[in-house]
Amino acid sequence: MKIIIRLDRVLADRKMQLTELAKEVDVSIVNLSKLKTGKVRAVRFSTLAAICKALDCQPGDILEYVDDEDE
Repeated sequence: MKIIIRLDRVLADRKMQLTELAKEVDVSIVNLSKLKTGKVRAVRFSTLAAICKALDCQPGDILEYVDDEDE
């Protein structure tokens, strides 16, 4: 099982650049880039909440659970 991060899709839907999101949520571009590419092992709820507020979305719009058997 794994969690897929769909931040790139939500950013594209909102026509927002990663740099703009980084400024709005006060998180470094490097950390958001790692999150966007799925190279993180954890994300703080406060960061997730700030991203959802900035993008006007729900956590489920950004995170997706995939069972290994479904792949």
